[in-house]
Amino acid sequence: MAKHKLMTTPAKPEDIASTVERALAEDIGPGDITSQLIPADLMATANLYCRENAVLCGIPWVDEILTQLDSTVEIQWAVADGDPVSNSQILATFTGKARSLLTAERCMLNFLQTLSATATHSRRLADLIAHTSVKLLDTRKTLPGLRSAQKYAVASGGCFNHRMGLYDAFLIKENHINACGSISLAVKKARQLYPDKPVEVEVETLEQLEIALDAAVDIIMLDNFSVESIRLAVNQNKGRAKLEASGGINELTLVAIAATGVDFISVGSLTKNCKAVDLSLLFA
Repeated sequence: MAKHKLMTTPAKPEDIASTVERALAEDIGPGDITSQLIPADLMATANLYCRENAVLCGIPWVDEILTQLDSTVEIQWAVADGDPVSNSQILATFTGKARSLLTAERCMLNFLQTLSATATHSRRLADLIAHTSVKLLDTRKTLPGLRSAQKYAVASGGCFNHRMGLYDAFLIKENHINACGSISLAVKKARQLYPDKPVEVEVETLEQLEIALDAAVDIIMLDNFSVESIRLAVNQNKGRAKLEASGGINELTLVAIAATGVDFISVGSLTKNCKAVDLSLLFA
């Protein structure tokens, strides 16, 4: 039986570089015409401020922006990814050409505000169930092009990553089951195709749960089960497979579900319902 592996460090240097390259090209295009108002040799110092309590995330992307745009800019970070930050706190100080700082400003803030939002929300939910052994997972409901970045932010906030994409694990859902003919047939085919890949099956009833258990899957996703139904599923499972609760879970229901004994809870809001953290870059 394949093992389910949770990723906690998905950000890759080559992915960061390509994402930053696209972001800079999108923003700068053929050239930043407004920064040309500033003398080319004018030097400046700018401080990065936080305007609210949050969890910081996105430093590798900021570093890469300045590597690609102007490697002579010096950065002094006062915090690290995953650190709690507070209103009015100085997070970093940048020293370099004023033009470069102005051109980089929006891209730097876009990455930091978005990824810090994901990390902050992840930390808030992780803290709610810190007294349990449940692992809180993200989903594939991420911003297009920012999959690994948001999953990195989820891990920075204290939660865990589900599969990265459609290639690293099976997640057999209702439409897959209908197209294959049954849970058993879908699982059998998955084992034949990629015997080393984890196999997870989504079920909607306790009857389907038993079928999935008989098929010896690695993980069973309990889709939109009530809290009582999840308790029944945990009892029925008796440790034969890992159980993941999913579907419509929020801050109001999270703690009760974590107390049922499931192994994982997946929450799409970790990456899709985040409010950008208020940050600003100001010249000293």
